[in-house]
Amino acid sequence: MSFLDKKSITVKDHSVSQEDFELRYDDKYDMWSTFPKPLTEDLDAYYESSAYISHTDAKSTLIDKLYQQVKKWMLGYKFKIIQRYQSSGHLLDLGAGTGDFLAEAKSRNWQVAGVEPNSKARDLAETKGIRLKSDLSAISDTFEVITMWHVLEHVYDLSKYLEFLKKHLSENGVLLIAVPNFKSRDAAQYEALWAANDVPRHLYHFSKTSIEKLFNEVNLELVEIRPLFFDSFYVSILSEKYKGSTLSTLRGMMAGLRSNLSAMRTKEYSSQIYVLKHQKGV
Repeated sequence: MSFLDKKSITVKDHSVSQEDFELRYDDKYDMWSTFPKPLTEDLDAYYESSAYISHTDAKSTLIDKLYQQVKKWMLGYKFKIIQRYQSSGHLLDLGAGTGDFLAEAKSRNWQVAGVEPNSKARDLAETKGIRLKSDLSAISDTFEVITMWHVLEHVYDLSKYLEFLKKHLSENGVLLIAVPNFKSRDAAQYEALWAANDVPRHLYHFSKTSIEKLFNEVNLELVEIRPLFFDSFYVSILSEKYKGSTLSTLRGMMAGLRSNLSAMRTKEYSSQIYVLKHQKGV
């Protein structure tokens, strides 16, 4: 039985705690939720790992170096998408990490703001001239562009975030959400060992359908989907490591390539960028 046919699967936290969690399927939204959901006061402990690369600028391992090089290339890719909708104005990045995206936006003459709960990541961002807020409550303006690069899957209160996005996206603004896609070929290949499960840091696990349905409830409509080609390679390499494979990098690269080739037909890439706007007349 494919994991897509199951209502729950057990997944291990390979990065930090080695604890087991359960993914429970939600028929209404075509998404999975992590159970049990850690208490808010316990969440930080699950991010305390040098392996959690988005909170560091680590370049110590081959995967670290590949990640940082891809991150640089992706900055240009992301701004090409943004410029299809907006060329200037106020830009808010939620879950801004170490600030590279906002630093690039600032260099392109955007007026920038960002939120990042992790204090170490905020400190690194400040060395790049980017001062980040620690919480949504510090944001009061509206923005022509709001971005969440692999952040929505982490948020504790999903409904609160959706309402925040609706409220703070300007009338003609554009919202870009990047999240893993559990309907991709690499997800089907690795199932419980798929690194993008990343429990319990990832509290929600999305499909195209779930993004459409969730945002429709706050009158935001999906207008475009763009692939994140490199994610399948990174995720597959980590998944092979979790399997204990020999030649995990090579095997992961091959799995990532197969996933992308499959997605050229199915349009189900390992991770995808969803572009959303306010529904017309609402």
